[in-house]
Amino acid sequence: MTIFLRLIAWVLAAAVTFATLGPPQFRPHADLGQNGEHALAFVVVGLAFGLAYRQQRTLTALVAVAMTGMIEILQFWAPGRHARLSDFVVDALGASAGLAIAAALDRVSRRPQTS
Repeated sequence: MTIFLRLIAWVLAAAVTFATLGPPQFRPHADLGQNGEHALAFVVVGLAFGLAYRQQRTLTALVAVAMTGMIEILQFWAPGRHARLSDFVVDALGASAGLAIAAALDRVSRRPQTS
């Protein structure tokens, strides 16, 4: 199951990276506004990585924040894209929220059941 979760996490990360750095016409759009779209995408990626890498959550969080920064910086060289500090903040907070949700789900699922 862990390998499957890790595969999903990396596929989602690749999809978000492509949507962020690829041609703008291939980027999916939702009626959430720019910040809402960013937040949703990175919450889902953070959740996936949080479930896939349960034993290394602190390292995963640090890498997630670093990678959101890297993706934002790479936009300087992506035609039609704009790097913004506000996008980095939303992306990093979204990824962190997804990781926190995964930790909370893990904690609830491991709690002893009382009858």
